[in-house]
Amino acid sequence: MTEIVPVSGPELVTYADELAALMIEAVEAGASVGFLLPLDREAAAVWWRERAAAVDAGGQQVWIARDDERVAGTIGLARATMPNARHRAEVAKLMVRPSARGRGIGRALLTAVERSAAEEGLSLLVLDTETGSDAERLYRSAGWTPCGSVPDYAADPYGTLRGTTLYYRALGRPETSAP
Repeated sequence: MTEIVPVSGPELVTYADELAALMIEAVEAGASVGFLLPLDREAAAVWWRERAAAVDAGGQQVWIARDDERVAGTIGLARATMPNARHRAEVAKLMVRPSARGRGIGRALLTAVERSAAEEGLSLLVLDTETGSDAERLYRSAGWTPCGSVPDYAADPYGTLRGTTLYYRALGRPETSAP
């Protein structure tokens, strides 16, 4: 059974090595999540540990999918910081271990983020993903709306420039309050 749970900053530090291993597996399988091959395990673990302060400060959230006490996947949510954008956040770093793909873990992670964002009063989520990727198929099937593509936006893990498609998901009307 897979369990989706949010992690605190200290928990993120605890999971950093396992998340680094997940990230390396994902990048080696071709996932375009911002890193190039070869990806050093310690550099990946440092990247995760550096997110802990943002998680503690509330600017970022991270969820993990635990499958038999092993991290099988992860997803993040970065809150917008400007006053005119506090109704939205960016979904980032959705990764599932290659050996765990096809079991609905990616969709479960995405659903957990959407549900949490809606409960927190966010009304809009955005993300970007490599055009034509497996992740793009997931977002489309989960009801996300594509809103444009940018050619040669980012390099894939092998260093080849690829297009990126931008997506959004409306969650509802934002709460309004007087300034």
